[in-house]
Amino acid sequence: MNCSKTRLTILGSTGSIGVSTLDVVKLHPGRFEVFALTASVNVDAIVAQCVAFAPTYAVMASEPEGRRLEIACRDLGLSTHVLWGATALELVASHEQVDTVMAAIVGAAGLAPCLAAAKSGKRLLLANKEALVVGGQLFMDAVAAGKATLLPIDSEHSAIFQSLPQDRADWDERIDKIILTASGGPFRERVPETLRGVTPEEACAHPNWVMGRKISVDSATMMNKALEVIEAKFLFGLAPEKIEVVIHPQSVIHSMVQYVDHSVVAQLGTPDMRGPIAYGLAWPDRVCSGASALDFSALAGLTFESLDQGGHRQRFPGLSLAWESLKAPGGTTTVLNAANEVAVAAFLARRIRFDQIHHVNTETLWRVCPSPPRSLDDLLALDGQSRQVSEELVGRIGV
Repeated sequence: MNCSKTRLTILGSTGSIGVSTLDVVKLHPGRFEVFALTASVNVDAIVAQCVAFAPTYAVMASEPEGRRLEIACRDLGLSTHVLWGATALELVASHEQVDTVMAAIVGAAGLAPCLAAAKSGKRLLLANKEALVVGGQLFMDAVAAGKATLLPIDSEHSAIFQSLPQDRADWDERIDKIILTASGGPFRERVPETLRGVTPEEACAHPNWVMGRKISVDSATMMNKALEVIEAKFLFGLAPEKIEVVIHPQSVIHSMVQYVDHSVVAQLGTPDMRGPIAYGLAWPDRVCSGASALDFSALAGLTFESLDQGGHRQRFPGLSLAWESLKAPGGTTTVLNAANEVAVAAFLARRIRFDQIHHVNTETLWRVCPSPPRSLDDLLALDGQSRQVSEELVGRIGV
């Protein structure tokens, strides 16, 4: 093992963020080395990645896929050690030989390995917003206790991080607000009353970004932005009232910081996740990401829309749940995330309509009254309770 290289564990290597991360790694063979790759079910994809990057470990979420991967690696003569299960995920996230962990497992399933990486003091590149939405202050306390370095990979939060002063001491006094931009997704101009007929295929057809199905649906409902508001609150320690969302259809300005003198610092780039990934991998340096440069002469114009314009609040009712959840007792954001994961999965399986996602979310929030979680076990119990309530609701209202 070449100790001069940054050694990486990529949690969720076969998803869009994981694949983009490996694209960046490939550009810098003398700087980065893949120590471990993990995936949920896509055995064929991770086999190809093992051939290309020769990781020390490859981990699958469950045993059947792990056994298949083990056989495939053995047949190919690969030296990669194959493991499976939650304990194995935590092992490769906290391993003493690992410097940096890319956390790209979608949903609450990524929380435990993220906590393991934080407690072990890793550089943690957080692409899994749910770790913060579910873990909240408990997660941030683990980062502080482990003296981990937490860098956001979501394009919006990376943009905010790049636009903020490095000294956090007087942020409250210097910052008026942070402004998260949102593309508006595929239904930005759709008549709200017609959304009940939306199909999974339509919801997954994002106009600007290439993303997984769950995240694409979240973008179509703008629940992704609700989760990002919650994430921003914990990442940057600002009051929810200092977080604003504006619709920016071109996805060129990834987010902004407005200071108390009303000057605004913004971060711009093409809509390509390799940009924020490369920034996180090399920070505080900057390296080639493989993303295309902006051609300002080809930009027809940058436009912005308030949420109070054009029926956006009716079109995207879930967005307001972010601020409501942050004002509620600790653990409420955990409930919201669990409900949304169940509802989106049900919609993708055609068990509920698109417009019923919001109903499942709001009804679950009404039915589950959490106590502030004090441990990972508390969080997992609350997550499980919320999922059970949401599943019951889906069963009752299903199409």
